[in-house]
Amino acid sequence: MDKLRLDKWLWAARFFKTRSLAKAAVEGGKVKVDGDRPKVSKEIAVGMMLTIRRGFDEQEVEVLALSDQRRGAPEAALLYQETDASLKLRSEDAALRKANAGEIHTEGRPNKKQRRQIHRFVRKVVDEG
Repeated sequence: MDKLRLDKWLWAARFFKTRSLAKAAVEGGKVKVDGDRPKVSKEIAVGMMLTIRRGFDEQEVEVLALSDQRRGAPEAALLYQETDASLKLRSEDAALRKANAGEIHTEGRPNKKQRRQIHRFVRKVVDEG
């Protein structure tokens, strides 16, 4: 197998649970092939670099093998290799998210005075912009 559709490979490599989710991600610009935004039917080959964004994480992987069959996770991991820079960046981002997780505190719903301030601010921004 020399070439394979991008959505099928993403599904087989277990980046997405279904081909339709893989298709939606490609159409939504969450997947790039060699830095370009591809179509779903783009044929990928061994050696291509993919950038895949899922949630907060962005992975940069090199295609090592092609498969159109979805297999277990250990076998799917053999289809690609994540770059060292991507691994390092993802671990740093995860550590930052974990460190900042407890800092989001809200005092509940805004009271009447705070709502008026919000409405004034929004009107001011809309009128200026």
